Amino acid sequence: MIRNQWYAVLDSREVKKGKLLGITRMGEKLVFWRNADGSIGCLKDKCAHRGVQLSCGKIISGTVQCPFHGFQYDTSGKGVLIPANGRNAPVPANFKVPSYPAREAHGLIWIFWGQSKKLPPIPWFNNLDESFSYSTVPDPWDAHYSRVIENQLDVVHLPFVHYNTIGRGNKTLVHGPLAELVDSELKIWMRNVTDDGKTKPEKPSEIDKSSSPVYLYFIFPNIWQNVISPDIRVMIAFAPVDEEHTIAYLRFYQRFIKMPGLKQFVNWIGGRGNIRIAHQDRRVVQTQQPKPSGLKIGENLIQGDNPIVLYRKQRVKLQKKK
Repeated sequence: MIRNQWYAVLDSREVKKGKLLGITRMGEKLVFWRNADGSIGCLKDKCAHRGVQLSCGKIISGTVQCPFHGFQYDTSGKGVLIPANGRNAPVPANFKVPSYPAREAHGLIWIFWGQSKKLPPIPWFNNLDESFSYSTVPDPWDAHYSRVIENQLDVVHLPFVHYNTIGRGNKTLVHGPLAELVDSELKIWMRNVTDDGKTKPEKPSEIDKSSSPVYLYFIFPNIWQNVISPDIRVMIAFAPVDEEHTIAYLRFYQRFIKMPGLKQFVNWIGGRGNIRIAHQDRRVVQTQQPKPSGLKIGENLIQGDNPIVLYRKQRVKLQKKK
């Protein structure tokens, strides 16, 4: 994982008021809950006393109570009560559970994975605003999150993996693609055509950005957007579970239907379509070896893999930052 980044790890609706939620993310067992004001708490799911999972406990006045001996911890992970010692007894400093900054934004729960005195803004797409409505479908993959991300940056696989959906037309020849990274946002321009046996693929530098819109966006560390049209988008948050598992939060966004009821139905239909396409990808991606991607993992890459190479270089660069 890349340290010192905001990761989208849950759909907002999964963290319910008055209930603890124990899940695995970033290879670690975590517990989430909502405070009385709706804000999100996140701790390591392990009591500092004798290692019980806190997610099996209760929320007591904004604190998490361990189910074993009633120890209580606040949002910072600090122990605030050891019942056996009495309500007025001070709690030793070593009774502390690791905590992670957690926020709710854009209908997602985010955690800051790392240490920083000043937290950066939560990343988001500047062309995806509240004028859109959406549906969300969580989809589990038996694959490292980096491989799932790369699949969404891959413009070469479409006519093969998605031959009967979004890859119809047998457009196997790939012009470019052109990929550019500005700050932490990766943009991809692409143009796939039918191979007539005469046309040669254009180099990335030959792609005319003015005549081809940006189709794919990725913002580090784990959110992606596909611009289908000005009024239709597909967005995915790739939540890392551990080294071999990912939850892809698939979203269908639209703003051409605004009527309540009909709007939700259209969004639901769009979500079903997302799942069908994603499962065509999942069947293949889950077979990739090694599980995590990297710059030197024994693969032979081609020009069409240009966005993936750029993603890998930036990922390695960010991993080296402290």
